[in-house]
Amino acid sequence: MAAEVHLVSRTGWLRAAVLGANDGIISTASLILGVAAVAATAADARHDAIVAGIAGLVAGAMSMAAGEYVSVSSQADTESADLARESSEIAAAPQAEMLELAKIYQGRGLDPALAQQVATQLMAHDALGAHARDELGISAAMRARPVQAAMASAAAFTVGAAAPMALTLVAPADVLLYVVGGGSVVFLAFLGALGARAGGAGLLVPTLRVTFWGAVAMAITAAVGRLFGHGI
Repeated sequence: MAAEVHLVSRTGWLRAAVLGANDGIISTASLILGVAAVAATAADARHDAIVAGIAGLVAGAMSMAAGEYVSVSSQADTESADLARESSEIAAAPQAEMLELAKIYQGRGLDPALAQQVATQLMAHDALGAHARDELGISAAMRARPVQAAMASAAAFTVGAAAPMALTLVAPADVLLYVVGGGSVVFLAFLGALGARAGGAGLLVPTLRVTFWGAVAMAITAAVGRLFGHGI
């Protein structure tokens, strides 16, 4: 019998990768659209958009990496503190901790005798692991990994930001806004479908969600750029 494949172990890096790529497409495309919308000429629009896009790509990738590392490190610190506290409690009062574990299993439907037996055996095998998983909700698949999350976010942001940047470089100057805006919506749809596929979810809802909110963000940014740019 083939081993079952579960995708929950992907959630850590998948969340960071989807967030990074989504932010890369939206923020870079929005920046390009906002700057290009107020340029005096088509040639100026291309030049200004390229400069803004490159600056946004570099700054965004570094910001995503630093932000993801700091936030996930905070989660890792909390997990480590909880595990250290739980380890001390197990060492100080193993019987009380075993009874606590048994009550958890009773709450999940085991009868008292079986819950006691399960708790006893799991405590003997890996007491801290049992409490981490069943009391604290910390598992190996869901543990915080700051470096992995930071690298995934930065790389994904760079890939995402490169898409509207490529459109900016190849699009005719007089239709730059339409090519970058429309192309970025297509990239967002592809990203939504790719993320859903990697996570084993249905394609339609995630794709529509990513595409809709990305399009809204870009439209608002372009409108604000045109409104305030001409006002200034």
